[in-house]
Amino acid sequence: MNRRNYQKELDKEIDHVQGTGIIPTLLLHSCCAPCSSYVLEYLTEYFRITLLYYNPNIYPESEYRCRVQEQQRLIRELPTRHLVEFLEGDYRPEDFYACAKGLESLPEGGERCFRCYRLRLTEAAKTAKEKGCDYFATTLSISPLKNADKLNEIGESLAAEYGLRWLPNDFKKRDGYKRSIELSKEYGLYRQDYCGCVYSQMERNRQKNPISSE
Repeated sequence: MNRRNYQKELDKEIDHVQGTGIIPTLLLHSCCAPCSSYVLEYLTEYFRITLLYYNPNIYPESEYRCRVQEQQRLIRELPTRHLVEFLEGDYRPEDFYACAKGLESLPEGGERCFRCYRLRLTEAAKTAKEKGCDYFATTLSISPLKNADKLNEIGESLAAEYGLRWLPNDFKKRDGYKRSIELSKEYGLYRQDYCGCVYSQMERNRQKNPISSE
């Protein structure tokens, strides 16, 4: 079974968009400023973007607040063809803990993460529907640690459920991840060393201090 090439699918969708002569609207969920940097640089050439910062998984709250501020700063400072609107979703960590219940001990990249993807993408779909956006997507696929197949699967499922168009993507392709690192350095962005949730923080701490965690 051949894997889908989401970058080529995105290319095709952008070609279609350009052929219409209209600048469509995109609700873009963002996990953090560094991951959104390349995606915004790339997609603002073709879309009018509303960036939704909805990440109730982030722990602790001080980390969440730091990431929100960096996201807002990047939007102010990054030159883009079209202005980017910023929306902050509700920060309710209890929603994340509810979706992760029973999966706390799983390693990163498994079912707990998939449920977290769905939690955040569901909010993105709802917001896109409310705002009447033409498309919705997420920056999450830029990370080499995130499952692009699962993200697109969830996005397409939600698009069908809410009557929306999902923008297929795998932003790590074509050196997207590398470019995000370059932009992070250029703008002095804070780059966290763990995904965001308390479980990923604990796993990262174990990796950094394997002896003390035994």
